[in-house]
Amino acid sequence: QVQLVESGGGLVQAGGSLKLSCVASGRTSSIHTMGWYRQAPGKQRELVAGLTTGGNSNYGDSVKGRFTVSRDNAKNTMYLQMNSLNPEDTGVYYCNVKVGRVIVAEYWGQGTQVTVSS
Repeated sequence: QVQLVESGGGLVQAGGSLKLSCVASGRTSSIHTMGWYRQAPGKQRELVAGLTTGGNSNYGDSVKGRFTVSRDNAKNTMYLQMNSLNPEDTGVYYCNVKVGRVIVAEYWGQGTQVTVSS
């Protein structure tokens, strides 16, 4: 089992920045992929950024060049630095981890709300 706790969400004006954190606990040594997803009202959950233990990252098209995902392995924490925010970035942001190679299990955090005002 892996437990995930997100923080850092809030209300920000367009053009502003926020930094989200996700702290993992439990079977963290088995995590091979971490990621951030978001869900806007009335829309499906979408990938924002992903990060493997090898350091490879990928981003959703709408956030490339504005968001940066990183992790501090010593603190079992993943971050999402969000710059140049716009109202379309509004939504609930979820931390996700994948554990195991043969049989993959996924874990989700409770989510943190990000609201960008115009």
